Amino acid sequence: MVVAEVPKLASAAEYFFKMGVEGKRFRPTVLLLMSTALNLPIPKEPPPIELGGTMTTDLRSRQQRIAEITEMIHVASLLHDDVLDDADTRRGIGSLNFVMGNKLAVLAGDFLLSRACVALASLKNTEVVSLLAKVVEHLVTGETMQMTTTSDQRCSMEYYMEKTYYKTASLISNSCKALAILAGQTAEVAMLAFEYGKNLGLAFQLIDDVLDFTGTSASLGKGSLSDIRHGIVTAPILFAMEEFPQLRAIVEDGFENPENVDLALEYLGKSRGIQRTKELAMKHANLAAAAIDSLPESDDEEVRRSRKALIDLTHIVITRTK
Repeated sequence: MVVAEVPKLASAAEYFFKMGVEGKRFRPTVLLLMSTALNLPIPKEPPPIELGGTMTTDLRSRQQRIAEITEMIHVASLLHDDVLDDADTRRGIGSLNFVMGNKLAVLAGDFLLSRACVALASLKNTEVVSLLAKVVEHLVTGETMQMTTTSDQRCSMEYYMEKTYYKTASLISNSCKALAILAGQTAEVAMLAFEYGKNLGLAFQLIDDVLDFTGTSASLGKGSLSDIRHGIVTAPILFAMEEFPQLRAIVEDGFENPENVDLALEYLGKSRGIQRTKELAMKHANLAAAAIDSLPESDDEEVRRSRKALIDLTHIVITRTK
């Protein structure tokens, strides 16, 4: 799906899908497991599939298409984010904008989004199209929220969690929901799939925020402290600020000054910021696991194994070091 006619665009679009830099493939893994986890007796017939064209009729391959679309949207957002952040590395290699320039990186992201749209349209399910179109809007909203904050918003945990939902959790939660809709599941089951994705996504990002302070550059795939150096205030600092209100003045002064970064880190070290962020991540991981436990019971061995794997993932997300 990511193959293009024009050679330059082709190599740009394929850049992060190549062997060795394909990333963790975290989202497709979750989505393929979720497809099996939702393999329940269907209460109503799956939505009718219009014939004509190269319509995929088999449910599993239609659900797999969602995993492919999700990964394309995700990579497109990485390409665009790297341009906005002026990043020079990604996944341990030169970022696309660094290697091929901003213009091509923007166009490659646009190309991946357009290919995702074509694939999405081929599923011929308007509800699913709406869900994933909304995700793209959310990615833009979240990135904009991050760029244009008032000082009150920068220091607000609520604002931060909303932005995190838009930037990180919306994609996986709505994709999980799309799988349930394609399978013709009830609104209740679709909602549980959504809740799993949402809470897993939030937990994932909260741990990312911790690793930005505690992780090593090599295992994180990006330079440590990159958030704070970019002036992005994340959960650990927000929690530290609750304990040490004087930290707020430092945050408001900005982190262009390296001394402010050091001061903030000093306060963070004295605070329970890291611990509280881990606890919040754990809360969301537990909510994700609870959503899986609430799915209608199944005797099918494959279904049970997939559900166990989804629950195991909630622990892996919390305990990972990279």
